[in-house]
Amino acid sequence: MKIAILSNGNANYSTQRLVEEAEKKGHEVKVIKYKNCYLSLDEKHPDVYYHGKKIEGYDAILPRISNNMTRYGCAIVRQFEMQGVWTASSSIAITRARDKLRSAQILTKAGVDTPKTLVSRNSADIDDLIDQIGLPVIIKLATGTHGNGVVLADTKKAAKSALQAFYLYNEDGTNILLQEYIEESAGSDIRAFVVGSRVVASMKRQSLDDDFRSNLHKGGEGTSIKLTDEEKKLAISAAKAMGLHIAGVDLMRSNRGPLILEVNASPGFGIEKITGRNVAEKIIEYIEHNATRKNAKDKIGA
Repeated sequence: MKIAILSNGNANYSTQRLVEEAEKKGHEVKVIKYKNCYLSLDEKHPDVYYHGKKIEGYDAILPRISNNMTRYGCAIVRQFEMQGVWTASSSIAITRARDKLRSAQILTKAGVDTPKTLVSRNSADIDDLIDQIGLPVIIKLATGTHGNGVVLADTKKAAKSALQAFYLYNEDGTNILLQEYIEESAGSDIRAFVVGSRVVASMKRQSLDDDFRSNLHKGGEGTSIKLTDEEKKLAISAAKAMGLHIAGVDLMRSNRGPLILEVNASPGFGIEKITGRNVAEKIIEYIEHNATRKNAKDKIGA
């Protein structure tokens, strides 16, 4: 097979692992820096160009779109979709996952258990919002990532100050979310790596100080963990609801059962080092099975 990985470049560890496993299985693989691509919008030829040459002849693409390049990266993915090229993650699924408000709405509609969340654009509602959600409360920007744009307020005064600051400086119109604080899981969460309809690796992330955020990017520590059947089922359901076949699903254990926090469309591969699981191999195997089947159907229908 001929596989294109849309990434920021070969230096990325996740990209390196995907290339390694694809080549090990005998596939022709190329890393394409999607930010250096340009699009040709034509009625009959929706082409993608890279360094002045048209990209063509690929059986599958594997998007690894960074958060700060979501719009342009998804435009590139969408162009390949218009050509009929099989993609491991659709442009619409990536876009959904990057919007925390939209994600929460989709998960709620699908009946996936999540912490209670409130959203408002009106600063006059602050008292009512805090009374509904309770204290402490987590306040976050809908587009935050790696634990950025997230604060924990212990008192109504602190919550009001944080919300007023977000409202005041949030000139780009990003939605602000208030989320229920789960005390029994403070400083820890679980990352489940879903490929297809299976959880192929899972780890617990724990902050090393009094930070309520457990992100590895914030200095959290990861350890391998075995999920319960309920947690596996919930993680798979969350990824499916978002339309993602490859996803990093973040969840936490609460007194009322597991709760989904977020579904990541381009999860990092640090989980491989922590769990010893070969996640990259599972992804390439998933591409082999599904892209080959899709291309075979296309030939039959031609």
